Amino acid sequence: MSIILIRSLILYILVIFAVRLMGKRQLGELQPSELVITILVSNIATLPLEDTDIPIIVGVTPILSLVCYEVIVSWLILGMPFLRKIISGSPKIIISNGKINRRVLRELRFSVDDLMTAMRGEQIFDLSEVQYAIVETTGSVSIMKKQGKDTPTREDLNIDADELDPPQVIVSDGETMPTALKSLGYSEEFVRNTAKKSGLKINEIFIMTADKNGSVFIAKKADSKPIELSNNDKKEQKK
Repeated sequence: MSIILIRSLILYILVIFAVRLMGKRQLGELQPSELVITILVSNIATLPLEDTDIPIIVGVTPILSLVCYEVIVSWLILGMPFLRKIISGSPKIIISNGKINRRVLRELRFSVDDLMTAMRGEQIFDLSEVQYAIVETTGSVSIMKKQGKDTPTREDLNIDADELDPPQVIVSDGETMPTALKSLGYSEEFVRNTAKKSGLKINEIFIMTADKNGSVFIAKKADSKPIELSNNDKKEQKK
């Protein structure tokens, strides 16, 4: 039993390492070559676990080899567009100028149900709203609405708005996040003072987020209404 546990741990770490090397992607975003490698790695990893007579190196070697192949191929297709087209294919336009291209849909074996599912995934329930749609090499569908159907932006409405990065988590489950604080330009003193003004201690906070304008959101560990602060004087607590 101990041998199986040790093998499981080694292969677990190895597979995580392999997936990390291939980049951060969700399963539905994998290119064909990446999907093949993922399937092969998962199958190979099970062999030394199912049969303890198989040396673990028999599982480790092909996994590392496959990952190396994928990394090499990834570098090659960066500089060779024709190779990228052969391995990953190319995006296909299925709707242009509001017109559905049935020939491309047939080539992709894209049914009407597939098309409508993709539309609904983008919160579009009426095809008349679509100006342009393209099927990416990962199989996902990117959609552009018609100008008259799209949601207006602040720029369209001539409303000025500050260009700010989104809030970051600066306290998580009672622990301060030094990296986030440094990114925002705040010190731990800022966290302590903000918590104190809210009548809390840091260890009583479940989540605290903040942005560079000093706007703060606090969710306490105890079930209660969250606290939202937007005090300009918090800027004085920056480094």
